[in-house]
Amino acid sequence: MVIADTHSEVYATAGIHPHDVEDAPENYLYQLADMLIHPKVIAVGEIGLDYFRNYSDHSIQKRMFREQINLAMTLDLPIVFHNRASDEDVLNILRESGFNKGVAHCFSSDVKTAQAFVEMGFYISFAGNLTYKNSGLSDVAREIPLNRIMLETDSPFLSPVPFRGKPNEPVRVSIIAEKLAEFKSCSLEEVAMVTTENVNTLFDLKLNSQ
Repeated sequence: MVIADTHSEVYATAGIHPHDVEDAPENYLYQLADMLIHPKVIAVGEIGLDYFRNYSDHSIQKRMFREQINLAMTLDLPIVFHNRASDEDVLNILRESGFNKGVAHCFSSDVKTAQAFVEMGFYISFAGNLTYKNSGLSDVAREIPLNRIMLETDSPFLSPVPFRGKPNEPVRVSIIAEKLAEFKSCSLEEVAMVTTENVNTLFDLKLNSQ
């Protein structure tokens, strides 16, 4: 929050990551709500489910995912949601909620799952793993319309090729944009313009793509 407060171009999100749900205090929703009313906080997140690392009990993950979605609905804020090895449960919980304002953060699933998210009204966000040969994300990038795609770095994780294995930095989002332009057979300028507009639309911002 301090960085967002001191830099006009930086915004924040607030939420309990699925890895950390077992450590959340009983009154976490009240504490989270206090953070979410801050003018530089633009979304509830990163929230969701992670059955790959299994750091937290699945039932607790699902309960707190639902609770944080409900909070986002109450505050009319989008969600930034995490989904790793948990496609079916994430889809079911989102469908049950009836909520469709948000983005699938650092997408790593298949085309079918991506299409399901998009059909529900969500955006798909690609990180550095879009540049990995064996990620399987090239087909997802080609199939999903550009007007439903966002870009991110997930810094300090998932550095794109040729920096894979090294700490990531926000500036490397340009490499991800170049890879998306390659998969889309379009210009880098079009990728920058459309993905920035998608961010502006979802988060009610006025960022410039230049």
